[in-house]
Amino acid sequence: MSPTNRANPQAQKQALIDALNEHRINTIGELRRVERIFAQLGSSDLTQPMTAAWVYYVNSNSLLSELRGLTRNYPFSSECLNEAKRRVHTDPASNRSWNYCWLVLAKIHTDRLIPAYARAQAARPEMWGGRIPLAESVVQLTEAFTTEWTAALTQMLRYWESPPVR
Repeated sequence: MSPTNRANPQAQKQALIDALNEHRINTIGELRRVERIFAQLGSSDLTQPMTAAWVYYVNSNSLLSELRGLTRNYPFSSECLNEAKRRVHTDPASNRSWNYCWLVLAKIHTDRLIPAYARAQAARPEMWGGRIPLAESVVQLTEAFTTEWTAALTQMLRYWESPPVR
């Protein structure tokens, strides 16, 4: 924000809403920063743009990209993320938060999706050059996937000091 926008809260608010609507704010850190600003402003007209920005962030694969940026050795599973999104949509308690990203990340954690998807990924023949892997090799690779993916999930969840629930 420019100094003039800081002096004018309405201009600052509108500039942030425009940036959200135009998807110029597209990382979890930037979105959390804007969410904190909006919380300080305390205006109900900010809820819809912020909610829409979180949905766009998750559905545009920005969340997956950031997770994969944290899991360079064992890229995070898009299937795991898609399953979490599906579960959020079918969970009647998902209306407890306006923050779709947090709901998806929390669902991965609470439903323990990482171990199941890590095991499935590790057992795929394409992970082993088309051959059927040995059971102990699958266990070892599963542990590597699980460790790296869990660390990334934990790092992403740290963006919230407390769950964004109503």
